[in-house]
Parts: sequence; structure tokens; C-alpha cells
Amino acid sequence: MSDILKTYNVSRETIDKLKTYEKLVLEWNNRFNLISKSSVEFIWERHIEDSLQLCQFITTEDEILYDFGSGAGFPAIVIAIVAEELFPNLRVSLVESIGKKATFLNEVKNVLGLNITVYNDRIEKLKLPKADIISSRALASLPKLLEYSKPFCKPTTRLIFPKGEKWKEEVLEAEKNWKFDYQTKQSLTSSTGCILQIKNIRRK
Repeated sequence: MSDILKTYNVSRETIDKLKTYEKLVLEWNNRFNLISKSSVEFIWERHIEDSLQLCQFITTEDEILYDFGSGAGFPAIVIAIVAEELFPNLRVSLVESIGKKATFLNEVKNVLGLNITVYNDRIEKLKLPKADIISSRALASLPKLLEYSKPFCKPTTRLIFPKGEKWKEEVLEAEKNWKFDYQTKQSLTSSTGCILQIKNIRRK
């Protein structure tokens, strides 16, 4: 068991679901190119653990999480699996505009029996209740993510975005048109990356 997984002290059933999800990604990747070939060998570290660390920002009081550009399901599927045990009130919705990827996400939902919703649509077209948390991994730059997120935000909504080594540049670019409060936390899976936690976004 990885050190990151140990910190959450989850059950064997949760670990087994994560491993089943890992197998599903690898099986479907041959047809749908869900993850890059270079990361297949390191799927657990590069994708599952990277997603798993976002659970540290979730509380038992959170009820609605939207994940934008879900792709193969990172981080949303990983969060949903862990949430069944640790955050039972949380309902995870995945937004993915590419049909074949949405098909895969629904297959994972059915195989693992997850209480998630998959929206095969563009973010801009959705009309949904305000979120407690919005996540997105490798979908777009921070200014674009703020644009996507604003319609789904209430004053207490937190945005959780893993970012690479150029995160400071993205923050500076976003601050040209937006005001927001943010904190950073060093990524546990990347020496140059961080996780941005953003609150209280408003246009300048």
C-alpha cells in the first residue's frame, strides 16, 4: 500500500475498488487512448495517487462536487471511490464532452456501483446547482478554469486544481481579470507541482 493511501486508512474494499478501476483504465486504454502510453507503466503513481491526494481538501460536510473535463476519471472516480467510505454525503458529478470517454466513465460507474453522475456535455451548457467543490485536472489554464467555474460557485465554493511548475504564471495571468483568494500545497506526486485551492472568485 502506498504512503498516500495509508494516510486515509481506508478499508480493503476501497483499495480493491481502486485496483479494479486501475484495471478498467488499462483495459479500455487500448481502444480509447484514455491516458498517455508513457504513463501506463506508472498509472498508480501518476494518476491514482495524484488524484487521491485531493481528498485532503474534502470534508464530511461537503455534498456536491463537480469535476470538469473528467477524461479517464482522474481525479473524480478516485475521489468517488474513497468518498463512499470517508465522505458519505458527497455526490460526485463528472463532466466530459467526448462521447467515448463518457461511455467509459459510465462503464466504471456500473462495474463499481458508484453513486456518481456523468454528464456528456460541454461545461458551458450545463445548468446545475452550486457546488461545494469543483475539481479539474489538466483540462485548461487557470483563467479558463475560473471562467468555467464561476456559474457554479457560491461564496463558500472551493476550487481544487492540481497544477504543474508554471502555476505561478497561471495565477498572475488569472489575476488580470479575476479576484480570488488562494492557497497552495506542495504536490505529493510532483516535486515541481502544487495543488491550488481557490475561494471567493469574482470578476474585476
